Amino acid sequence: MKIERQGRDDRRTAPTKDFEIGPGCLAAPSWAQCAAVSKRCSRRDVMNYRAAEWPASGTPTRISRIELNQICDIADLAREDPNIIKLWIGEGDLPTPAFVREAAVAALAAGHTRYTYSTGVPALREALDRYHKRHFGIDVGAGRFSVTAGGVQAIMQAMQAILSPGDEVVVPVPAWPNLIEIIGILGGKVVPVPYRTVEGGGFKLELDDLFAAVTSKTRAIAINSPSNPTGWIMPREQMLAVRDFARDRGLWIVSDEVYAHFTYGDGLAPSFLQITEPSDRLIVTNTFSKNWCMTGWRIGWLVYPEGMTTIFDNLSQYNTTSVSTFSQHAAIAALDDGDDFIKSLVERSARGREIICSILDKLPNVRVFWPEGTFYFFFAVHGMNSGYDMARRILKEASVGVAPGSAFGPGGESFLRVCFAVDPALIEEGAQRLARFLQDQ
Repeated sequence: MKIERQGRDDRRTAPTKDFEIGPGCLAAPSWAQCAAVSKRCSRRDVMNYRAAEWPASGTPTRISRIELNQICDIADLAREDPNIIKLWIGEGDLPTPAFVREAAVAALAAGHTRYTYSTGVPALREALDRYHKRHFGIDVGAGRFSVTAGGVQAIMQAMQAILSPGDEVVVPVPAWPNLIEIIGILGGKVVPVPYRTVEGGGFKLELDDLFAAVTSKTRAIAINSPSNPTGWIMPREQMLAVRDFARDRGLWIVSDEVYAHFTYGDGLAPSFLQITEPSDRLIVTNTFSKNWCMTGWRIGWLVYPEGMTTIFDNLSQYNTTSVSTFSQHAAIAALDDGDDFIKSLVERSARGREIICSILDKLPNVRVFWPEGTFYFFFAVHGMNSGYDMARRILKEASVGVAPGSAFGPGGESFLRVCFAVDPALIEEGAQRLARFLQDQ
């Protein structure tokens, strides 16, 4: 198999010699390079707006410091190669269910193609309220939901609502890279708190570690449970302790609960909404992407405290104006008619989990951490120094696409992540290919 670099964006266009980092390897200029260019160009007599580096030299530090997403970087090497078993990105291989697609078509035919309410059409917010009552036994109220352009933007708006430049956010790590970068884009600082590993496999979060990371600059604690990439689920008793700790110190909790249905024990993962009051400093983010295979639709939601409607109305207005109207009508169908689909998707993922964890658990050089939740398997390979380099080798030599653990920040360097929310037969083949490759390392 031949792997060729596919250009994702203008970062792959040829820069000047100053920004060449190796034969055939090009990268966006670093902030140090941009700053040097800016200094050189600060004198009018040497300004050259035609220079390739000139635009980038005016980029703020909080933007220029953003790292290239390693998961997408690996995926871009072979997205269109039919011989690759693609387990790198967090989505399943099923299409959006027909009843959701049909609802979108019907909405288009009915003329739902114009601007609408910034926080979402009333019927969708009411459907979200019904969904939470049905699954979590809680009465949120339609007025506390805001519809967003996916889960990423839900987190972006949550952080926009509460962060000022210099604020700190305590984050258990490894963590979803989008969360980490969003905080930085807004001028905040991530304070990482490593998960600990459990004897026999698994991850846990020590609350003493979490609370010790809080300083006078801390604005929020960000929790993702079930956790991408580790599969850890925060127990209810820990949620209660975090709630009380945050209340006592006036801290925010931002809770990403996207994978609540994807658990492999007893029922749904607990939600902070079940143990808090409407006035608590809590924002919960979610998405339609995972439960209903709607990753390409870019629609999600968040739940905000009472009294913040104007804030989130404004944030939605000035971020996106509104989410596409016909997509919102399709989302109503997903919420109201999609429970059986979610159940079948979780059962399918459970089979994939069993297959890949069992096969790799037999290898002496692989440390397996059976995930409690999500549809990700995060495993360690003994002696692996660079997950990024290993992921590239696996892609080239085993024809399996995996995500490097280093993409998830501190603590992930010796890990790889696979998504098992795909056809169990495909997971079986992918696991066997991985086993053959890894047993020779």
